[in-house]
Amino acid sequence: MSKKVYCLAQFKPKSGKEAELFKVLQSLEPNTLREDGCLQYTVTRQIQSPFAEGQSFPIVFNEIWADMPAFEAHCQRQEIANFFQTYCLADNGLAEDWNVCVYSDEPENYDVPVLNNIT
Repeated sequence: MSKKVYCLAQFKPKSGKEAELFKVLQSLEPNTLREDGCLQYTVTRQIQSPFAEGQSFPIVFNEIWADMPAFEAHCQRQEIANFFQTYCLADNGLAEDWNVCVYSDEPENYDVPVLNNIT
């Protein structure tokens, strides 16, 4: 098990704004990938398949962070805060709705091994 944090950040664009919102989200990738705790940060768009017909927002960031402090530091970066202010919260923004969730791969009550310094 790990302390990794898995984040799915989903975005529903306003009508006719999907391509524009996707491009803006792509612009966040280069700087975020430079962050020490960022292990994966990829914006994706939903595509059609008869084997995956579930419902979701059409644009999703798939993120993996080294730990919760790394994820939370990312969320507080000015570039990320500006994105949400400009494209999500503003009346003239590109996103109609969004949903950001984080996950762990550790089960509840996991018996975390204690590592001792072995010399």
